[in-house]
Amino acid sequence: MTSSLYQQHLLSIQDLDRTKIDLIITTALNFKKNKTHKSLSQLLENKIIASCFYEASTRTRLSFEAAALKLGAKIIGFADARNTSTSKGETLEDSMRIIALYANAIILRHPQEGAAKRTANVSHIPILNAGDGSNQHPTQALLDLVTIIEKHNTLDDLHIGFSGDLKYGRTVHSLVEALIHYQPACLYFISDDSLQIPEYLIKKLDKNNINYKKSHILSNYLDQLDVIYMTRLQKERFGNTPDDYNHNLCLTIDKLENSKKQLQILHPLPRGNEINPAVDHTPYAHYFHQAENGLYTRQALLALTLADNIPTFNNKLN
Repeated sequence: MTSSLYQQHLLSIQDLDRTKIDLIITTALNFKKNKTHKSLSQLLENKIIASCFYEASTRTRLSFEAAALKLGAKIIGFADARNTSTSKGETLEDSMRIIALYANAIILRHPQEGAAKRTANVSHIPILNAGDGSNQHPTQALLDLVTIIEKHNTLDDLHIGFSGDLKYGRTVHSLVEALIHYQPACLYFISDDSLQIPEYLIKKLDKNNINYKKSHILSNYLDQLDVIYMTRLQKERFGNTPDDYNHNLCLTIDKLENSKKQLQILHPLPRGNEINPAVDHTPYAHYFHQAENGLYTRQALLALTLADNIPTFNNKLN
């Protein structure tokens, strides 16, 4: 029996309601728990996944490709659009029309906002958005949710902070929109005024009666948080760094002195200097574990999108 996500595009986290998000989370955690099960390696046999990355990527591209390979699929595609007919002037739409003839799904990363939607408009196969400009990164939000629930056993009643580049950081935008489906105790947006969370997201939080606070100093709220989601400056999307950014928004050992025992530090990576490397050795650091969960989350998404049947493994998660 196919899932409710079968043959569906994933262009934005807005494409998913809470039921579908919960399905992906449960499937990802089941796949992780049963990662050596033989049935997983055969789930997408005879499927071809096109991995099309017009923008640099390490974790997203490699975890998507590893996820497909571990499910038995084959990979075609490119990691540098300069080696494609794009360099000859071919449009995104024409390129994707052709690639869709050769594959069962397309994973697309592109620097332009709306590129995934443009591709979906001309594709007869599922498009999975791996990031489009500063717009959306839905699969990152999903793996973030998997990582949070794996530690806290819930996505409700948590104090969750976001620090860094909240204006251009697509991972932040997608995660905030995903959390609207749940009941966080409060969201904290900690950034320089020039890089604060976009107003359209504030309006959505207001509409859904979700509490939030703003600050430009990380230490103001750090001791109240269950989760702090750090992000780097999106230097490829804007110009100068605010002068006081390093002092106010960088996470160091001394700032963790009064943190909750269960504090979870997340970061979509790559990082700049917003997390001091000494923090890596604390029990709060979960960002490398978070990256690992990208594999299982993307396995779950590919399976739910393309597989005729999803194995249940005869066990349930707590």
